[in-house]
Amino acid sequence: MFHLPVVRRIGRQLARFAAAEQGNIAVIFAIALVPVLGFVGAAVDYSRAVKARTSMQAALDSTALMLSKDLSSGTITTSQLSTKAQAYFNALFTDTNTLPSVTVSANYTASSSMGSTVQLSGSGTYTTSFMKIAGFPTLDIGTSSTSAWGMVRLRVALVLDNTGSMAQNGKMSAMQTAAKNLVDQLSALAKNNGDVYISIVPFAKDVNVGASNYSKYWMDFSDWDAANGSCSVTSYKSQSACVNAGKTWTPANHNTWTGCVVDRDQDYDTKNTTPTSGNVGTLFPAEQYSYCNTANSAYLQPIMPLSYDWTSLKGRIDAMKPTGNTNQGLGLAWGWMTLSSGDPMNAPAKDTNYTNKDAIVLLSDGLNTQNRWYSNASQIDARQKKLCDNAKAQPNNITIYTVQVNTGSDPTSSVLQYCASGTDKFYLVTQASQTVSVFKDIGTSLSKLRVAR
Repeated sequence: MFHLPVVRRIGRQLARFAAAEQGNIAVIFAIALVPVLGFVGAAVDYSRAVKARTSMQAALDSTALMLSKDLSSGTITTSQLSTKAQAYFNALFTDTNTLPSVTVSANYTASSSMGSTVQLSGSGTYTTSFMKIAGFPTLDIGTSSTSAWGMVRLRVALVLDNTGSMAQNGKMSAMQTAAKNLVDQLSALAKNNGDVYISIVPFAKDVNVGASNYSKYWMDFSDWDAANGSCSVTSYKSQSACVNAGKTWTPANHNTWTGCVVDRDQDYDTKNTTPTSGNVGTLFPAEQYSYCNTANSAYLQPIMPLSYDWTSLKGRIDAMKPTGNTNQGLGLAWGWMTLSSGDPMNAPAKDTNYTNKDAIVLLSDGLNTQNRWYSNASQIDARQKKLCDNAKAQPNNITIYTVQVNTGSDPTSSVLQYCASGTDKFYLVTQASQTVSVFKDIGTSLSKLRVAR
């Protein structure tokens, strides 16, 4: 009996302890902390592994491209392939902290349904920081890349601004150097005639299609006849004045036309529709543009259709002179036309045994200033955007690169950005000298179209 109160007190304390909840939170937290930290750690390890794999993929892709160029040019032999692949990869791979050692294997197939191929695979082991607690001390990381060549043919239209403002700040000479370097870069990809074609489209307000085409059915001389000719009474200098006076207007001989054309009728100005003699809207309106006169020191060079005569292509680039106002849309339309079969540019037929890829490189140093209908940039831009939409929607999926050479205070061109086939295909040049490196980057991108799958 003496100990009963003590026993009761102890019993009450034990009951309170059993019912107490304050300490449960700490216990539950301690128990839950392990898996929570495990999940967080796994996420950290996984993100590092993914980043390393992305870096590995980029290095493998570049390695495959470099090896394909070496093999196609005979720089290396197949016995050197694996050693060269590892060396290229080691020089390109940047995430060595995560993957200190990556093994690259290479396999070369000389001829297959898609041409010659190089297949690369890379594998490495990532040592985890957190997942080792859960029993995963390492993660195996691997990826692969394939480069193919010989079954891809490339056609590129160089649409180059020849307007008067290109005379400033060394822009014209820089563009000429860059364009000729690009011809050299792309010509090196061709192992056979026809593997690579290039066209040259110099543009200002007009383009020059060549005065020798004056008798072609696809020319429209309606407006030209009204502006060039003579009246039976010589005091009347225009067709309207002559006709209104009841006199006879005689158009000049078309062989005196100097070769320039303006935009086609809308909406043919935004398409590559082959001209039809019975549909005047599809024809190309002649204009007696003073800069198309060969006697003019600032002669606008004629378009050069697709060719693999590399010397002549570079000669046409060298001959370009800065003159006139800016009509990017017209230049772009003719760039697309040089890639199209049929009149007037008659691109060579594509061999269906090959994969054919088309591209346009458009360089301009300013905003649009004049076309056939407008002298307002926004209205001209609207036509050009329709043209770009149509070109990019074609089954052959034309890739468009655009370059704005902005050495002054012009705003960044929204229409050039819009026309590019992606944000990485638009280049803004703020110094003329940068044009050379930009064209080299474009050449590398075009090489991937030609060489890589």
